[in-house]
Amino acid sequence: MSDKHFDLIVIGGGILGTFHAYHALLAGKSVLQLEKDNYPVGATVRNFGQVVPSGMEAEWFEYGVAGLEIYRNIQQEFDISMRNNGSVYIASDEGEQTLINELKAHYDLIGYQAALLSKEAVLAQYPAIKSGYAKEALYFPQEISVEPELMIRRLHQYMQAKFTNYRLLYDSPVTTCEAKGTGVVVGLQNKAATFTAEKAIICNGYEFKLLYPELFSESGIVVSKLQMMRSVPMANVALEGNILTGLTIRRYESFEHYCPSFKSIPTPDAYEELKKWGIHILFKKATDNSIIIGDSHIYAGVNNFDDLGFDLSHHINELMLKEAERIVDFDVRKLQTTWAGFYPQHPTKHIVAYDLDQKIHIRTAIGGKGMTASAGYAAASIKKIYS
Repeated sequence: MSDKHFDLIVIGGGILGTFHAYHALLAGKSVLQLEKDNYPVGATVRNFGQVVPSGMEAEWFEYGVAGLEIYRNIQQEFDISMRNNGSVYIASDEGEQTLINELKAHYDLIGYQAALLSKEAVLAQYPAIKSGYAKEALYFPQEISVEPELMIRRLHQYMQAKFTNYRLLYDSPVTTCEAKGTGVVVGLQNKAATFTAEKAIICNGYEFKLLYPELFSESGIVVSKLQMMRSVPMANVALEGNILTGLTIRRYESFEHYCPSFKSIPTPDAYEELKKWGIHILFKKATDNSIIIGDSHIYAGVNNFDDLGFDLSHHINELMLKEAERIVDFDVRKLQTTWAGFYPQHPTKHIVAYDLDQKIHIRTAIGGKGMTASAGYAAASIKKIYS
């Protein structure tokens, strides 16, 4: 393998770029992957690590299901922190109960395993949930979770060990990517190095200033800022798996697209302020027994990303903590850290894709679907790029 020429250069070390690299390697391509930071620090590591196809619709559900198998296959060869503890959507009122029953009917039709849990079953399986909150739940036993800050770096380690035709460079911000002749030329910052390839794929996360800024300026992409929290370790709290609650039932696209009652169920007055800030409450217990709690969503256009700011809103965190206190019986205020994450999305597209000269392929703005859908989507994307 040449040190300077590859079949494919992937720009971006997050989950979307990494799975594009992975599927190209499986197809026998030589791949160079370039990550601008010391290691991935963007949306890939600032999330819950929940892999929940049940929340997706149409082909994105299929990508998520394919992703479950991809994660499992890799985990059998190398520990990427995958755990199979399932996902549960806990309904807190009659409207949410209606929606989980309608979604169960949909998944029964297509053969995706799901089980309704009575209030008693919820409290038995998840003792940390308050009796006054849970009315019924929808459980998906096949769904998984990962530790996001560990998973991506372990995935990189796995790929480096498995594929001799793979090269990964951190601290490598790309400032030029141009089609020339029969391929592409990629240059690092200050022309520290130049690489060539037959094709390049740009998976740039929320970095829109280094490459093709004019294109992204007109793309319609928005960036979402979310706030999340992590408790101190709580080994005695029984809350395994992906825990999704009533506000999530009222937000996720699978409920919106497959539940006839979605638009007609009333919104309780207490939810209005939470929905204003895009808050829906999820929990996920990490391997160190800390519990991740979140999240919220505020938005800015791609040209105004900096308006989102570096601050964390105490008001938003307080709204989330009060709702969390309504749901679980442990002290959610015993926090060790809080943080902001950022991810790009598009108001009308599930992902933003451009194909320039059939040599430079941009795949970005996958929104909050990255951890669930990237593995399966990238397989289809690579197949299309090389068809």
